[in-house]
Amino acid sequence: MSKVMMNVKLLEMSQNAISLIYVACRQCYSEKFAGDVFLDATLDLKKQEEFVKSIVASGHMSPLEHVKFSFAIQGVSRALTHQLVRHRIASFSQQSQRYVKEKDFDFIIPPSIEKNSQAKNEFEKLMTTIQQSYTKLLELLGQDNISGETANQDVRFVLPQAAETKIVVTMNCRELLHFFQHRCCSRAQWEIRQLANKMLGICCKELPAVFSEAGAKCETLKYCPEGDKFCCGKYPLKAKNEI
Repeated sequence: MSKVMMNVKLLEMSQNAISLIYVACRQCYSEKFAGDVFLDATLDLKKQEEFVKSIVASGHMSPLEHVKFSFAIQGVSRALTHQLVRHRIASFSQQSQRYVKEKDFDFIIPPSIEKNSQAKNEFEKLMTTIQQSYTKLLELLGQDNISGETANQDVRFVLPQAAETKIVVTMNCRELLHFFQHRCCSRAQWEIRQLANKMLGICCKELPAVFSEAGAKCETLKYCPEGDKFCCGKYPLKAKNEI
C-alpha cells in the first residue's frame, strides 16, 4: 500500500484532425462532396487551422464532434471517477474491483489531510485497517468455498473511495471543451480539476487550433458566471446591466 501520483497519457487521437473538422464544417455550406475535399492535396493546412479557430470562436461546435481523444489515466481515486463518469457523452473502461483483487491497494491522500501530520497518520492507519479487513474477509469467504470472483465482488464493499483506480476515457472535442469549462474551474473538486488541467495541457499541445483558448468558463467569457458567493476573483463578475 502506498500513496500514488496521477498519470495521464494520450493513447490515440483522430488522424488528420484539422482537415476532418474543416471538411465537416465545409460540408454544411458547400455543394462539393466532403470526401473529395478531404483528399484535395492543394488545401493549405495553415488556412484550415485558421478556419477551425474561427469555427470554435463562432460557437459552431458540431464539426468538433468528429474528432476524439483517448486517454489512459492512473493514480486517481474512485471519488474522482464517480464524478468523471457523470460526463455522459464519453466512453469509459475502468479497472474492475470485481475481477481485479485489491490485495495491496494504493490510495490517494487529499491535500488538506496530507499537510496535517496527525490527520495524515490517522488516514494512513485507516487505509491499513481496511486492507487488513479486506484480506481477512477474502480468507473467511475462501473457507466457505466461495469462488474468487464472488468473494471479490462482495468484499469490495469495504474498499474506500480513496482507493486508486485506472481508467481509459474517450471524449470528442466538443465534450472535452464542455468538460474543461466545468472541471478546470476553481470550484471543481481538487482532484478532478488536476486531471482536467493535465488533459487540457495534452489537448493544447496536440490540437491548439481547438484548445488554445479552452479552460474554465471564465477563460472564454472573460467574466465569472458563478456569482458573488462563488467567484474566485480571477475574472470580474458580469456587470448587472449586461445581464
